[in-house]
Amino acid sequence: MINNMETTKIAIFKSKKIRRLIYQDEWWFSVVDVVEALTDSVNPRDYWFKMKIRVKSEDGIELSTICRQLKLESADGKQYLTDCANTEGIFRIIESIPSPKAEPFKRWLAKVGYERIQEIEDPELAVKRSKMLYKLKGYSDAWIYEVANLFHLRGGRYFNFF
Repeated sequence: MINNMETTKIAIFKSKKIRRLIYQDEWWFSVVDVVEALTDSVNPRDYWFKMKIRVKSEDGIELSTICRQLKLESADGKQYLTDCANTEGIFRIIESIPSPKAEPFKRWLAKVGYERIQEIEDPELAVKRSKMLYKLKGYSDAWIYEVANLFHLRGGRYFNFF
């Protein structure tokens, strides 16, 4: 069993704390914390409540259906049920936040989405991106080459990394 310290962390975004936890093997984030970080709302809970109503009336989408009520620690040290969303869900919620603070994140999402579409059309782009990411993480060319060879030996298509 994973202990609570390993499954519950606080992320920092623009100097704002975002509570998160691992639930069913993936990260889930406090929606209210994300709303607070990306808006100038003095009451992020109320903003989230009104945003759900607005999105439902404008788009016909119930944002609460992509959320789960999970227990997160509050400022008073107690655990309370809190609207949380996984990474995909939190991205969808951020898309609905009409705030200048959310725009850089929305542009990043659009860029990443565009890059993934390009990689679907040309899978070698994904391999080149993976190589670059491994290099940025400090892996050696020899290690990357070995991983590529293992992939090939296990039946994957070989891509020319070098």
